Amino acid sequence: MEIVLGKADSPSLPWSLDNIDLAGIDMQRVRDDENLFYVLTAASFIETGSDLYTRNLVSYYHDDPEVSAWLGQHWEPEELQHGRALRAYIERVWPDFDWPAAFASFFDEYSRSCTVEEFEPSYALEMAARCVVETGTATLYTSINAYTDEPVLKRLTAHIRADEVRHYKNFYHYFCKYNQAEGNGRSAVFGALARRVAEIRNDDSDCAMRHVFAARHPELAHDAAALRKVNRRTRSLVVRNLPADMAVKMLLKPLHLSPWANKSIQYPLVRLAQLLK
Repeated sequence: MEIVLGKADSPSLPWSLDNIDLAGIDMQRVRDDENLFYVLTAASFIETGSDLYTRNLVSYYHDDPEVSAWLGQHWEPEELQHGRALRAYIERVWPDFDWPAAFASFFDEYSRSCTVEEFEPSYALEMAARCVVETGTATLYTSINAYTDEPVLKRLTAHIRADEVRHYKNFYHYFCKYNQAEGNGRSAVFGALARRVAEIRNDDSDCAMRHVFAARHPELAHDAAALRKVNRRTRSLVVRNLPADMAVKMLLKPLHLSPWANKSIQYPLVRLAQLLK
């Protein structure tokens, strides 16, 4: 089956699909892993649809050329490369899955819900919310990397994880820039962080997983119990391998807590996350 990768990689990207040896995938380590299939495919849908989210962010920050340029020239191309790379991996390992048709179904729903109206009311608070999203993606790919022993996927997820951590640093930098001007207190920043964390269980990943499941098992497309079972299994895969310390540090950083307060809050949160695994 021919693997269609879409537009060529930009020479400015930090890594290239040419560095990913798809022909060298150890099929025996991944082909029968349905949980991994669901996690990777849902992630590939969200990454591939990131150009829509980028357009919304560029529109929102239209009067800041620096931010708009970074979003359009760096963040979007890197996110789209993640989608192309994951799609290529999926189509090589699971060639019977009709990725284009399933993605089209997902994007039809996703494009109607991904709007500027969903953003936070100020530049700084939206950047804080973006820090939550980037924390989620960075820890997701860290989890997959820790879970898998397939060498090609391990290398691919290491590349994507590095990109997502760098994206977080950029969003955090812009949050600090805007918040210095806006003067949002910790309660306002915490509210933005908390709202985005609360949306995680009902966010894009749930939409993507629903469409992956419907395409994988059309006979069960309306079986809510079967979908819940898949969601539990895939979340368990991610949570068991979640880098709790990394996640908590990234989530707390925009609050600009004192070292004492940060340490006092961070330790119990990390312990709680570890106990929930």
